[in-house]
Amino acid sequence: FIQSLSPFIHNNGYLGIAGFVFLEDFGVPVPGETILITGAVFAGLGQLNVILVGLSGFIAAVLGDNVGFAIGRYGGHPLIERFGKYLLLTKERVAKAESAFKKRGGLVVIVARFIEGLRQANGIMAGLIEMPWVNFLVFNMIGAALWVILWTSIGYFGANQLKYFIHYDVYLSLLALIVIIAYLVYRFHFKNKK
Repeated sequence: FIQSLSPFIHNNGYLGIAGFVFLEDFGVPVPGETILITGAVFAGLGQLNVILVGLSGFIAAVLGDNVGFAIGRYGGHPLIERFGKYLLLTKERVAKAESAFKKRGGLVVIVARFIEGLRQANGIMAGLIEMPWVNFLVFNMIGAALWVILWTSIGYFGANQLKYFIHYDVYLSLLALIVIIAYLVYRFHFKNKK
């Protein structure tokens, strides 16, 4: 899947990464997390700057959740009841999320960032329960920073490991071939002795 995003990253770079993360964070079901990881892999391979990948992901995540917050705050329940089904926000899910947000608001905003489905509805739910915007912004920024750091680190350092593997793949292939030939010779030799 990451390889299929390669042309998109080549053509759109940081703006493409930011666009997907932004859309995902106010409820549009696009692969924001995957595009962020892919951008970090490209950075690890030397094709993008990891700091700019992380920064574009962070800014887009915060802005996207704030759009979601505005949708929840100003559209309220009527908007969610009308269009929530397209974002998989059923009445039951909304009721559960509202309860969680009312009990542990700030912590839910941070933790929801790491849970698929909740990440997309995070801002909408915070706006829906009328969490004070400044509180939401602070917790949203903390969650976004942790989320971006985690996934860009995994993508970036994973790509560095991949670079070393690619560099040594000829040697590893040769070693694997030698092991296979040795195994076949061993099996053939002992089969003929019996």
